[in-house]
Amino acid sequence: MRWHKTTLEIHSPGKGLHEITALIRTQLREWQVTEGMCYLFLPHTSASLVISESWDPTARADLETFMERLAPERDNWYTHTLEGPDDAASHIRAMLTNVSLTIPVDEGDLSLGQWQGIYLFEHRARPHRRRLLVRALNAPAD
Repeated sequence: MRWHKTTLEIHSPGKGLHEITALIRTQLREWQVTEGMCYLFLPHTSASLVISESWDPTARADLETFMERLAPERDNWYTHTLEGPDDAASHIRAMLTNVSLTIPVDEGDLSLGQWQGIYLFEHRARPHRRRLLVRALNAPAD
């Protein structure tokens, strides 16, 4: 077994789902991971990782709208507003989603479903630079 690791920097232009599937696939190809596991971890409290539909953009829009309705900005009961009106809402949204993902790698590719993609879900309104820890375990060839 071989262990690979790196930290990728992702520039998010602001709130929304930003697809990063190709970025992860490129990294796995560079490492020549053929069979194993890919681990992703986002060490942030106002962004998250999700696997969702990547074919129809209306699916992405619906998810973004759902999250806006579920945890709206500027709700009058929020007390955590130190960094602006999206502060508390962004932490709530991150808590409801994931900051880590584990995806099998088979035959040199992520074992995602036909319509699945990996997304950085930015919950803050302004642009951010996010760190993504990428780890991969590559099983030896038989």
